[in-house]
Amino acid sequence: MGQISVPVNGRSFAIACDDGQEPRIRGLAQYVDAKVAEFAGRLGQIGEARLLLLAALAIADELSDANEALQRARPRLRPADPEFAAADEATGRVQRMAEPMEAIAARPATS
Repeated sequence: MGQISVPVNGRSFAIACDDGQEPRIRGLAQYVDAKVAEFAGRLGQIGEARLLLLAALAIADELSDANEALQRARPRLRPADPEFAAADEATGRVQRMAEPMEAIAARPATS
């Protein structure tokens, strides 16, 4: 089991993850940090919990939009079309995006 420290909004958070997942988690944390920084830049430091919630909602909205777009595109394709397999794979990737975050949320961080 790996353990890394990721910075978000200038604060370091200890995260436990599966071995080998450290680079992916760091990349995800950088994306979250960028979203938090975006809101902090527009709204100021309105509190860590509020900034993290806004970032989480924005990311959930992006994920939902991507999933809906894939679901709308899929019925227009026939299984024999090369785009069908690509859309099917993209749908799976979108659905799997949440899995590492769910796994992280289920584990208590150890400091």
